[in-house]
Amino acid sequence: MALYPIIDTHVHFWNMRNPDPGMAWVWLADDFDHPIIGDIDGMKHLTYDIRHVWAEARFAGVSGFVHVQAALGSSDVIQETRWLTKMRAESPVPFTIIADADLGSPEALAQLDAHAESPYFVGIRDFKAEPMLASGEVDKTYEATLAEMAKRDLVFDVDCEWMNMPAARQLADRHPDLQIVLEHIGFPRSRDDEYFGNWARAMEELAQAPNVSCKISGLGMTDPAFTAESLQRWIDTPLEIFGADRCVLGSNWPVDRLYSSYDAIMNIYRDRIADLFEEDDQHKVLSDNASRIYRVKSA
Repeated sequence: MALYPIIDTHVHFWNMRNPDPGMAWVWLADDFDHPIIGDIDGMKHLTYDIRHVWAEARFAGVSGFVHVQAALGSSDVIQETRWLTKMRAESPVPFTIIADADLGSPEALAQLDAHAESPYFVGIRDFKAEPMLASGEVDKTYEATLAEMAKRDLVFDVDCEWMNMPAARQLADRHPDLQIVLEHIGFPRSRDDEYFGNWARAMEELAQAPNVSCKISGLGMTDPAFTAESLQRWIDTPLEIFGADRCVLGSNWPVDRLYSSYDAIMNIYRDRIADLFEEDDQHKVLSDNASRIYRVKSA
């Protein structure tokens, strides 16, 4: 198996030992259980930053990362971007930033402006997006912010379970110039055949929007005792539906470290990508698409 370079598009950093004033990571509190995957105590370290992920990933052929919004509960969403920007100056490997913003609020454009003070800011993940999709609401302020993101060439990383993918397709159609990335292949909540069928059909509909790409990541979260065989159809299906030009790869580290070592899960992804694609297309999925979408310059 060739060790082609990877840009890992989904990692999370934090510093609960000595945080900047006002920064918080409420999902890492002692008494917090993840609302979907439950007990995550095994990853609740005081600190986890670029040094720690690089120690685990440096033998896996990784040439860059994308940090995705993690400082939930902070008093000012810009604080995380400022903290990450300082970290980036001394990082052993390049990374860019998908930040937090309340895209439906009157402060949304000001938040985009403040994030943009960092040269490493490339987009937004807003956890209010999926409830909005589920409600069927089309919010004028949210729509205006998404239109502005498209003008600024910012990425919209979106969580979206299969039943909300038709609404996500409509949103993508309303904003054809907005680069949208579906996180964690839609974060499947079940692995039975009925769920798989519903998910695969919804993925096919969402993929009809040419401005939507798919992030193959987080597959261990709802299959904790996974094997290469149990993950195969969940890897192959998005690769086949979205194709080599519209898929990227992410580790979801250190969350998926609860269920695997870094090299093990990344090698499972590599194997499936190699089985489905020739060399040029493998490079697209492993790194080229991520470099283009998230503007990561490989080490």
